[in-house]
Amino acid sequence: MILHRYFARRFTQYFLMVLGLFVVLSVLLDLIEQLRAFNGRNAAFRDIFEITLLNTPQSLYRILPLVLILTTIALFLSLARSSEMVVTRAAGRSALRALVSPVLVTLLIGAVGVAVVNPIVAATSRKSEIRAGLLAGLDNVLNISSDGLWLRQGTEKGQTVIRALGTNLDGTELRDATFITFTFADGPTRRIEADTARLTVGAWQLTGVKLWPLADSDNPEAAATTMDNYEIPSTLTPDQIRDSFGAPSSIPIWELPGFIGRLETAGFAARRHQMWFQSELAMPLFLVAVVLIVSGFTMRHQRGGRVGLMVMTAILLSFGLYFLRNFASILGESGQIPVALAAWAPPVAGVALSLGFLLHLEDG
Repeated sequence: MILHRYFARRFTQYFLMVLGLFVVLSVLLDLIEQLRAFNGRNAAFRDIFEITLLNTPQSLYRILPLVLILTTIALFLSLARSSEMVVTRAAGRSALRALVSPVLVTLLIGAVGVAVVNPIVAATSRKSEIRAGLLAGLDNVLNISSDGLWLRQGTEKGQTVIRALGTNLDGTELRDATFITFTFADGPTRRIEADTARLTVGAWQLTGVKLWPLADSDNPEAAATTMDNYEIPSTLTPDQIRDSFGAPSSIPIWELPGFIGRLETAGFAARRHQMWFQSELAMPLFLVAVVLIVSGFTMRHQRGGRVGLMVMTAILLSFGLYFLRNFASILGESGQIPVALAAWAPPVAGVALSLGFLLHLEDG
């Protein structure tokens, strides 16, 4: 137990050191990128630096596997240089028992990352997108809620809020839609309800329409008119609507199941969000697979120039597993393979192959 605590403490220390180094590098690099992106715009340095700090949790969360790769390399090379692993083996401890503490710490890091850091990343990345959009003069136009789909369009004269109970996959055809037009000077000016609304170039084409004038009528219902077809000018495009969803990473993992349900209810495809949800659940196991792969090449006593070769092999294999995971995610998002298989097969295969390799080294 004392040896397990010692290895766990050493692993945690190296993890915090490597993480701190990447925090500094991430802030500096992203600050330079943000300064370049907002060059020529009327943006204060304080606002740019705030966006940089908001981007930092997301950047670190993305490179968490790399942080653990370097942590594992640093730990076992340090133990090999001090011959502590030799002493551990001489005391009757096998390599697999020596890995118990690093693996448990890795599982804890992965669990904390998914349960705690993921919602923080979602909140900060979403706020960063909003702040960057405001500085760049952009704004989101779409929101999915429990009571339907909401869109917003507008010009310098006013805004139109759109609510629909259903839509097609790209948000360009609405069912049971309501359009409420506002002007900045007079407030609500009209309300329009339509059975269907289809987005064309520069306009919404409505069918089964009822229109209530709200600005110049004391009794809007008495002045209401019905029409078979009606056209409302629009500045929206299908690309704007699709891009307004944002990345699945901008939604906390605890809220993803409900958001996926609302997407499917509204008629949108939710496979990308399902893939992200399953990948996040599999993240701790994937981190364990990375640690096991690296430890298999670095925990043995190394001599001469073999150290660099073994470290490079461990890094290449770890990155290979990472790219395999990303490739499986693409197949899962496109529907080529089941989502659960795409998310869980790479980490399970990585753990199984690395354990087999460790057993081969241990028992020959």
